[in-house]
Amino acid sequence: MTLNEIVKQFNINDKINDISPYGEGHINDTYLVTCDSNQYILQRINTKVFPNYYGLMDNIQQVTKFIHSSKNSENSVCLKFYQSSQGDLTFKDESGCYRLCDFIKDSYVYQTVEDASVLEEAGKCIGLFISQLDSFDASSLCEVIENFHHTAIRFDTFNKSLKQNKANRKNNVEKEIEFVLNRKQFACEIVSKIDSKELPLRVTHNDTKLNNILFSNTTKKALCLIDLDTIMPGSLLYDFGDAVRFACSTAPEDEKDLDKVHFDISLYESFTKGFLEGIGKNITPLELEMLNVGAKMMTFECGMRFLTDYLDGDEYFKVKYAEHNLVRARTQFKLVYEMEQKEQQMRDIAYKYYSNGGVQ
Repeated sequence: MTLNEIVKQFNINDKINDISPYGEGHINDTYLVTCDSNQYILQRINTKVFPNYYGLMDNIQQVTKFIHSSKNSENSVCLKFYQSSQGDLTFKDESGCYRLCDFIKDSYVYQTVEDASVLEEAGKCIGLFISQLDSFDASSLCEVIENFHHTAIRFDTFNKSLKQNKANRKNNVEKEIEFVLNRKQFACEIVSKIDSKELPLRVTHNDTKLNNILFSNTTKKALCLIDLDTIMPGSLLYDFGDAVRFACSTAPEDEKDLDKVHFDISLYESFTKGFLEGIGKNITPLELEMLNVGAKMMTFECGMRFLTDYLDGDEYFKVKYAEHNLVRARTQFKLVYEMEQKEQQMRDIAYKYYSNGGVQ
């Protein structure tokens, strides 16, 4: 079937004028569909990356429906997906599995942090997303990627790769290996508290990079999170920490000169202020206390994954040169080290902006 015919399988009742490639995504094929009265986003889901696309779309359907039906939905933006002639949120033919959602007009994304106000808005958006889903039963969602942020299991995987030494590289990275092994106990800190129910199980986005947040061209305010494929049950510390890992570094993820790589505490303060304003009262005392742990954990986990892939011979992450994954691991470990030196400052910032569930 042509793309035009595929779009017609969704219940939009609108004349199609144009369909063209859109965006810079690396996983799904994305198209902008322009019709008489509206614009839409058509995506072909990469079923190699997401073989359980029915579970993926069920997660998205549950979460977006819950947000749209909430009492505060009129004050927020959320993606809306359309049902197909096959009776669900996907249409499948011999060319693949497709979905259709509204295109949010007058919006844009940031690829890099331009100033602290952008980070404060991003934090507010992520905090609001978690707050809107506070009463949602996260256990009803499937794990689209099993054990995605189970850092203890990631640590075990690292140990196996270290023993196998498939690419014969471990003698090159003794300092980096020691850095990971010295933090074995830390790797279990969040997952053990989820297992013991000390930390609540929540809906998490699991890919809270800055370029997954839409901003308004008119108001310059954050509108909503996009790229909902990795919505799963987890801890809010994952989403908080992953955003911090990405946004509060002074250098790119693959910067070779570690003297340029620093954890920017002022950017962390801006993000945390926005996050706590967005989440309001829907954060527990332990979650508040452990926000700095989430930032450190997600950065440590990412660095450990890069180092694991380096030991395996670069099987998972795409690389541009032989030591690319090692360079990436070193930047993350540099950030972790600096976070460890600033733990008390990070805690103080969280309590500074939290006052009975709100910003002072």
